[in-house]
Amino acid sequence: MQAGWHSQLYSNIDGIIIGAFLVGCAGYAFGFRKILDLRREQGRRTLAESKADWITYHDFLTRLPNRRFLKEKAPEIVNTTFCNVGYGVLAFDLDGFKKVNETVGADGGDALLIDLAGRLSAFIPEAILVRLGSDEFLIIAGCTTSSRCQNCSNPEQTRKLAEDLINLLNRPFDIKGMQISVGACVGLSSYPEHGLGLKDVVKQAILALSVAKRQGRNSYVEFQPEINDDLARRTRIERQLRSAVANGDIVPFYQPLIDLKSGAIVGFEALARWHTPEDGFISPELFIRIAEETGLISELSEHLLRRACKDAMDWPKQVRLAFNISPRMLEDRDLGLKIFKILGETGLSPHRLEIEITESALVRDTDLAAAMIRDLRGSGIQVVLDDFGTGYSSLAQLSALTFDKIKIDRIFVSGLEQDEKKSKIVRTTVALATGLRISTTAEGIEQESQLDYLQQLGCSFGQGYLFGKAVPQEQALALLSTGLASGTEQSRQVSA
Repeated sequence: MQAGWHSQLYSNIDGIIIGAFLVGCAGYAFGFRKILDLRREQGRRTLAESKADWITYHDFLTRLPNRRFLKEKAPEIVNTTFCNVGYGVLAFDLDGFKKVNETVGADGGDALLIDLAGRLSAFIPEAILVRLGSDEFLIIAGCTTSSRCQNCSNPEQTRKLAEDLINLLNRPFDIKGMQISVGACVGLSSYPEHGLGLKDVVKQAILALSVAKRQGRNSYVEFQPEINDDLARRTRIERQLRSAVANGDIVPFYQPLIDLKSGAIVGFEALARWHTPEDGFISPELFIRIAEETGLISELSEHLLRRACKDAMDWPKQVRLAFNISPRMLEDRDLGLKIFKILGETGLSPHRLEIEITESALVRDTDLAAAMIRDLRGSGIQVVLDDFGTGYSSLAQLSALTFDKIKIDRIFVSGLEQDEKKSKIVRTTVALATGLRISTTAEGIEQESQLDYLQQLGCSFGQGYLFGKAVPQEQALALLSTGLASGTEQSRQVSA
């Protein structure tokens, strides 16, 4: 019996030991599983944080780094990788991207941006590419980036890169089966030449881009210190422009239009002039462009036309007034009514007014332009096609629209005696106008040899420094009082 008791005792002890072992194993297994779960959770959390970090610093559409990346991450990368060897920065935006969205829709515009990101990545694969905004991008290209930019601290190399970039973006994109073309304006700067750090160099590139955009499609501009001065001056002019328009500080000057057969003054073209105590005479190209950008162009043009019509009432009745219409004004469906109202207020006959319209203005809305031209000509106002040959689809416009006169741009008149191509263009234009029974005016006549050549071709009218520059009303009246006889001798007297 004692042996049975011992046997039972040992059996119980074995059970306890086995039970404890099993409990320990279970606890270990539970703990191991808990560790695995914690590791998985940590992995998921790390992945989530990584994704959140990626989303924070990247553009979701193009998957390129974004503006925040440029501010917070790029400086360290650039300092580590490029700072000792130099780098170039190219800021650019697309020309005509708004029209792309209008043509193929917003999803088509998105597809173009995605394709663009792929092109940029293949174009210069080791560069830092940043999407700044809708159609604005930035490239930071270091000297070690690729064979395409072996020394981007050298401005000449950066300029070559800008040219290659523009050529790349001019290649058509295939969007929804359509060949879509865009261009680009580029501003460029280099480290260390244009700044002591990435922030400064990027700022200079963006300033240069603003200048390039004003120069037009496919332009690139390298930052120069003068740009800061120009920007400050432009900002000052923008602030002054509104009060200048309201106060009538911008006034018309008048450049004579000459009958090339008789040498008589047949009219004046009104040209805007603005003189300030601080800056003197401000370039019309500058303040007219600012007026267009700020929405002041209609108010300014109405003021100038009203003033010019009043001045023209003091001229002989056979002398006409020519007035140029801004492309943006042509989008105003009430433009004709506004012109007729001004004529009614000032008493100037519609038959004494010529409205000049540039080719570039006509392509914005051909149907609206055609209706506007019809209304103006129907009231007796003559309509002139300005800057012929420098815009778009000139022959198509001549066949679709009716004009009273064609103005031959000064770029064709300059040097036409020596340049055979220019000579042929002018000769062909005069012959075309003659065939269509339209008179011609040649701009920018500065030499007697140009005058002789244009007279021989049969060009109807002319203007330029040979006959006189744009002058205020008092001097215009003085010119009219002297009159002009035919021939170059009298032209020399007027020019003097």
